[in-house]
Amino acid sequence: MPGFLIRRALALVLTFVAASFLVFAVTQFSPSDVARETLGAYALPEQVQLLHDKLQLGDPLVVRYVRWAAVLLGVRKDPLDNPGLGLNIVEPHGGRFFGNFGYSTLFRVPVNDIIWNRLGNTAILAGIAFAIIVPLSMLLGILAGMRPGSPVDRLLSVTSITMTSMPEYAIGVILAALFAVWLKVLPGTSPLAAGTGWGLPSQYVLPVAVLVLYDSGYVARMVRASMIDVLGRPFIRTAILKGLSRRRMILRHALRNAMIAPFTVILLQVNWLIGGVVVTETVFAYPGFGQMLLQASLFGDISLIEAATLVALVVAISTQLLSDVGYWLLDPQVRA
Repeated sequence: MPGFLIRRALALVLTFVAASFLVFAVTQFSPSDVARETLGAYALPEQVQLLHDKLQLGDPLVVRYVRWAAVLLGVRKDPLDNPGLGLNIVEPHGGRFFGNFGYSTLFRVPVNDIIWNRLGNTAILAGIAFAIIVPLSMLLGILAGMRPGSPVDRLLSVTSITMTSMPEYAIGVILAALFAVWLKVLPGTSPLAAGTGWGLPSQYVLPVAVLVLYDSGYVARMVRASMIDVLGRPFIRTAILKGLSRRRMILRHALRNAMIAPFTVILLQVNWLIGGVVVTETVFAYPGFGQMLLQASLFGDISLIEAATLVALVVAISTQLLSDVGYWLLDPQVRA
């Protein structure tokens, strides 16, 4: 187990380095100059050129990436934290510390002051949705997989295909029109503000409902397909012929083997719930990580885009490592 984890961790570290370089390259070759984005649209050409020279943006891309990584790791001081540039950038933690993502030109504060609060909001939303999606999808998928072709199976198939085919914004608009406009029992927006007349728990209901309705059917169909495949294997038929009760056969043999294939699919939902819920957060004005990334992209906030992408990358790599460990525990062939 330790050797397996070390090999996988090293491979994922190399993946992170390569992916971070691609992220940096894409943002550096954006249509607008980094110096121009930092100073704003109304800066004079002389000011832009001065900052361009101070940041050494004419150096090769690899050299600039190493400097950027050094600032991120706290080895090198952030070049923008320089009173001589006249940018009025004040970093309360100092210009050199681990995890220095730079300065947000959109919010006019250090990136760390905005990104972790937004990530925390999305983590709460994602945690509630994930806690509902996984048991609900597993229950529906197992019930449908145990009786393929039954009314329960047909109802699950029709409902899941219908919900996953609908865009998130359509589900959000329908729920808001029904529960916020017509019935007036839930707020139509979720700004997480106390002065809106609605409590914080009620502001989570509609965004969570959209995520659960949109995603549960997909996961349930994966569990159903895996369950049907496992129940048709020879060792299951042998267990039944030997007199093993159906309940014990499902719980002790079929269920564990049926979870091997959907395990990755379930963990992939973490990536989607953290970085892919932009539409849901935008529809309900939810101050989360996805909405922040959309705002940064529209504004051209390079530092915030880089930081958000790296955080999403860390989440993806972490879930991949968990997936590998889960496979190691569930599948004896992997351990061998």
